[in-house]
Amino acid sequence: MCGIIGYIGSHNAIPIVMDGLKRLEYRGYDSAGIAFFNGDAAIEVQRCKGKISSLEDVINGLKITSTLAIGHTRWATHGKPSDRNAHPHRSGGIVVVHNGIIENYVELKHRLQSEGFIFASDTDTEVLCHLINKHSSGRHLEDAVRAAMGEVNGAYAFAVINEREPDRIVAVRKESPLVIGLGEGEYFLASDVPAFLSHSKEVIFLENNEMAVLHRDGVIITDLEGRPLSKTVSTISWSPSMAEKGGYRHFMLKEIYEQPRAIADTIRGRVFPEKGEVAIEEFGLTPEAIRAIDRIFIVACGTSYHSGMVGKYMIEEMARIPVEVDIASEFRYRNPIVTSSTLFVAITQSGETADTLAASREVKRLGAKVLSICNVIGSTASRESDFVFYTHSGPEIGVASTKAFTTQIVALYLLAIALGKTRGTLSGEASSRLIEDLLYLPAKVEEVLGLDSEISAIARDLFKTKDFLYLGRGIYYPIALEGALKLKEISYIHAEGYAAGEMKHGPIALIDEDLPVVVLAPSGKLFEKVVSNMEEVKSRGGTIIALSTKESEEVRRLSKYPLLIRESNRYLNTIFLTIPLQLIAYHVAVLRGCDVDQPRNLAKSVTVE
Repeated sequence: MCGIIGYIGSHNAIPIVMDGLKRLEYRGYDSAGIAFFNGDAAIEVQRCKGKISSLEDVINGLKITSTLAIGHTRWATHGKPSDRNAHPHRSGGIVVVHNGIIENYVELKHRLQSEGFIFASDTDTEVLCHLINKHSSGRHLEDAVRAAMGEVNGAYAFAVINEREPDRIVAVRKESPLVIGLGEGEYFLASDVPAFLSHSKEVIFLENNEMAVLHRDGVIITDLEGRPLSKTVSTISWSPSMAEKGGYRHFMLKEIYEQPRAIADTIRGRVFPEKGEVAIEEFGLTPEAIRAIDRIFIVACGTSYHSGMVGKYMIEEMARIPVEVDIASEFRYRNPIVTSSTLFVAITQSGETADTLAASREVKRLGAKVLSICNVIGSTASRESDFVFYTHSGPEIGVASTKAFTTQIVALYLLAIALGKTRGTLSGEASSRLIEDLLYLPAKVEEVLGLDSEISAIARDLFKTKDFLYLGRGIYYPIALEGALKLKEISYIHAEGYAAGEMKHGPIALIDEDLPVVVLAPSGKLFEKVVSNMEEVKSRGGTIIALSTKESEEVRRLSKYPLLIRESNRYLNTIFLTIPLQLIAYHVAVLRGCDVDQPRNLAKSVTVE
């Protein structure tokens, strides 16, 4: 959840690491810090509570250059956000930045305290510093780290430097992401590629229980026993500009507006409209494997879980395969019925979500095949899965997911067509129509974005509201959940998503003139039932914001804020209805003065349990 970065080379490391921290701030922004060698060959640590801008105020007053530095931006786990809990942490000449959790830190802390080590923070990270310091006597840094790792349990990635060895950075990965960047005479390490993308596109992804030693003349990678490893160098296709705001006020708004391009990139090269076919090899599945599937689990967290719920409707209707959708943190602790005929679909934007990875590993142990739908090339999920489908939506920096969600729906739509066509439950004519609708999707999304000014006006009327209710039926129920989640995440307004048919079973008690109700009312067989729900809301004084794909006098009469949305088939209508909900949340949050890209208490990628 935290972000770490390191640099060693011939240039001034301090501005490089500070820039990297700003690009990693989506991973945590409770506090930040940097460590570097000063002119006296000693390690200097600067850290403070707050965002990177607070650290910049400190660093800008220093007149120091250094060719080696490590930095950290924190999402608090152990110990509240404060100067004393900010990273880097040190013990003697050892300085560490760390992402993850040391599970046995209490036991280690008590033992180290009994041996005379003094703790200056409330974090679990500090035990790493003291352990490495304890083992450093008479050893090189990497050997001290290996000795310390023998005593540590948990999920972590960290980087460590030693005052006695100013020519190296040692880094270790276990469960938390860590990537090495290769430059010309300079080397980088970070939690995520965007941290150094403007300097290097050649990267090495570390696997669990691997160590990297960054020298000024190269990188050596070994296992924790010291055995050298041969690693593949990957080239990142993202451009640095893809991770910049590009003139938008916030990353979230930029990413909302990037959805036509992101959707087009997800589709590109994967469909054959003239044949009515999807390239099933993109999912790594053979026709024989598809026909053998008797059950599908879709497992994810947060926004990705909502896309999985949409995917269930698509797959069951098109392919007639039973689908269960589970929250990863719940799935991993139950005893699921899994066989070799089960397909497990893991959905994760980052490919590093701890609960989703744990669930995937469990079903692989039980004999199922794992297909990951993921955005980040080279992520842990992509490397550990049997098959991977990349959404190619580009880096998503805003903490509240937008383009990742809509491209995940597109990926599941493609999967559903591929399964249905191969199994014979979807005719060639039907699959051709579905693919044709998909090809028009990016242009139609552009049209939906044209509602932005109208949505902004609605937000100005409602941004002081304390509660919202979102209603949807059928495949649109998950979109109601997602709309409510977006509003909660970035505006801190309490919001609930509900199945509209369940309104009379409880939520109707909440409705009065102070409760805005967002109703998803697309055309289709459930339209009249949704209109009945709107009648019930209206009769109790509720304020209705209605999103409909149908020109309807009833919708205009019942809703104070009717929005007419572009229409496609019922599967792709989920995307057209999602985008206005993203914009409502965005504009409400901005009007309330909230930090849209970095909402409180949240981090982009949940890499710890």
